Amino acid sequence: MAPDPARPRPPKGPKRRLDRKTRLLRTAVILVAVVLVLAGGGYGYLRYRVGQIKTQNCPSCAAIVSGQPFNILIIGDDSRADNTPAENANFGSTAEAGGTHSDTLKVAHVDPATGTVSMLSIPRDTYVRLSGLSASWLSQLGTADQKINAALNDSVDSLVQTVQDSFGIPIQSWVLINFNGLMNAVQTVGGIKLYFHYPVRDDDDGNNNSGLAINQTGCLTLNGSQTLALSRSRFFQYEASPGVWVADGTGDLGRIQRQNEIIKALIDKAESTYNPLTLNAFIGSVVHDVRIGGLSGSQLLSLAIHYHGFTGSDLQTATIPTYGAGSAAGSVEVVEEPQAEQLVTQFLGTAPNPVTTPPLDGYGSPVTAPAATTAAPSSGTSSSGTGSGKAATIPAQPAPPDFDPTPC
Repeated sequence: MAPDPARPRPPKGPKRRLDRKTRLLRTAVILVAVVLVLAGGGYGYLRYRVGQIKTQNCPSCAAIVSGQPFNILIIGDDSRADNTPAENANFGSTAEAGGTHSDTLKVAHVDPATGTVSMLSIPRDTYVRLSGLSASWLSQLGTADQKINAALNDSVDSLVQTVQDSFGIPIQSWVLINFNGLMNAVQTVGGIKLYFHYPVRDDDDGNNNSGLAINQTGCLTLNGSQTLALSRSRFFQYEASPGVWVADGTGDLGRIQRQNEIIKALIDKAESTYNPLTLNAFIGSVVHDVRIGGLSGSQLLSLAIHYHGFTGSDLQTATIPTYGAGSAAGSVEVVEEPQAEQLVTQFLGTAPNPVTTPPLDGYGSPVTAPAATTAAPSSGTSSSGTGSGKAATIPAQPAPPDFDPTPC
């Protein structure tokens, strides 16, 4: 919902100075697994390997209906609880960055009938009323009106409920991926290729929080550490001319766009890698970094078989539209309506489920879409919590700016 020009906008919250050095872009791992898992080896061995991934129940998830589209909530976990000493040195310990936040949050809409996958990103600072909180965590927070990434500090199930209640998107499964997932995935496929028009870096008043420093241009092969640095960068700058550095200025929203390009490049590299030894190394590198809810290892393997040949160019991406504002929770992203509901409807291929706790504006008031926008497309089917409907077609998104790298 656009701000009312007659109503003063709340003051901007203070700028967040330090990046949380988050465990970003673990989203790439599950998408790569979908296309790489067939790249050699026997089915029985693959089933054994995939079966090593930790799975658990998802009390709030909707049921998966055979042959129907379903939605996977993909979560990048920034917890340092299981860090090694080396990881603490590079990314901070629990003493320096306590708690758990979903600093990467994406919904993958999978349609087995059409062989399509679409991805919808939810900005981590989106202002919402959290659902399913435990009494102890709610007591610590003082209020459920928070940035959406605070839900994971309580539980994955709370985050699932919050996404469903705030956007009407039925979630059938979730994937949570911890710190080393991206680096290991990139390393085991031999790096990813991205085209850089300009040298780029991460610079927050002289502090390079992510470690991003790409000094060359052209089609470059990035290793795991470089890919992670690019995906983490929130103070992205490019060298427009020798010695002249220009800030991207879009913060987390620009980072989301760059993450999507990284995912596409990683899918392309994984899809082209048909070496059984590489496959074994890849699966072995991620089984201990991934947890899955609501989807068994056998279902994951069947999904991988079905999606053999999926490429980065096949992946449709979009982001929930928001605008920045100040709030009681600090600087937040406020969902724009009716644009957000219209996008979710196109993303699902059918009308979303009823929203029970709408996102919030900077004053803490619900942001709701006009009733007329809730109607399902005439060729779609009604939503019953299963994510069923026609194949999703996200509206064409703007091309990445030329200072952002793209797959090559």
